[in-house]
Order: sequence, then C-alpha cells, then structure tokens
Amino acid sequence: MAAKDDPIVIKKYANRRLYNTGTSTYVTLEDLAEMVKKGEEFTVQDAKTGDDITHPVLTQIIFELENKDGQNMLPIPFLRQLIAFYGDQMQMIVPSFLEQSMIAFSKEQERFREQMKGAFGKSPMDMMKMPTPMKALEEQTRRNVEMFQNAMRMFTPFPSAGGNSAAPAEPAKKEEKSDDLQELKAQIAAMQRKLDTMS
Repeated sequence: MAAKDDPIVIKKYANRRLYNTGTSTYVTLEDLAEMVKKGEEFTVQDAKTGDDITHPVLTQIIFELENKDGQNMLPIPFLRQLIAFYGDQMQMIVPSFLEQSMIAFSKEQERFREQMKGAFGKSPMDMMKMPTPMKALEEQTRRNVEMFQNAMRMFTPFPSAGGNSAAPAEPAKKEEKSDDLQELKAQIAAMQRKLDTMS
C-alpha cells in the first residue's frame, strides 16, 4: 500500500485508457488536468512496461488545452523560441530557467489576485490611479526575459553569425561578458532575496 504522501499512480494501457489506482477508476486527460489544478501529485506509468510516461502525458494535456477555443496561453513567438532551443547548447539551461520563472510567478500569483480583488468595488477614477496587476505582471515578465537574455549572452561561446569581428575587439567582448556575468549574478541574488521574503 502506498504511503499517504506518495504520488498517485495512473496507469496507461495499450488502448490509451488511463486508470487511477488511487480511486480504482478510469480517468481522462481532463480529469488529470483537474488533479494538477488541485495540486494532487501523480505519476503516469505505462501499464505494460512500468516506464514513467508522466512527461509526455502532461505535454499531451497542454496540447489538448491549447487546442480548446480561447484557451491559448503559449504565444507563437514563445513557441518558436522554445522549438529553436531544442538541440541548441542552451537546451540544458532552459528547463531550469522556466521552472524557476514559474515558481516565482506562482508566488506572485496570490498578490496579483489580491490586487484584482481590490480593483473591483473602486470607482473608475480610483482604478485609473492604482498600478494594475497586468502592469506588474508585464514588468515581472520583462525582468525574467531580460535575465534570460543576459544568461544566453553569457553562455554563447562564439560571436553572433553576422559579426566577423577583428582581433582588437576581443578584450572589449571579454570585459562585456564579465559585466554581463556580474549583472546576472546581481539579478539572481536579488530574485533569491525576493523569493526568500515571500516564503
């Protein structure tokens, strides 16, 4: 018998049916999406081999949700950039960056909700004076993208394809990378302090 804190095991059969071993019932991808929203931990296993197939099943859930009318959350430029990172030298950094960004966003989510609640019930003039939650979200996103771009510049070992730079420019590039590294370290330290104060 599984411990109470262990993730629920979902078995996927050859006929593509999903079986929740915790409730002894068949479930759908929509049911799994609801479990995620409720914070219920689960793993998906191939019923025949026992292989962990949680990642492809979660990816399939995102695909299904993205195909529903009005539910697109992943903008086309983001999808293009994500596809471009596959096979790239930056591929190993992207998952960690996205995970940390989502953790930070989740911690901010409650604050955004409170701002939204506070916005309703105020007069239109009061609402115009207060900073909107979307502005705060946009600012957080802008900072995340900026940090990621700085990280990309720092880890790229070669100059950009268009630049046949001469040898004398090399010391300036090293200095610029050093500045970028210091700036990135400072941004990471600031984000860590912010996360520590939120927890």
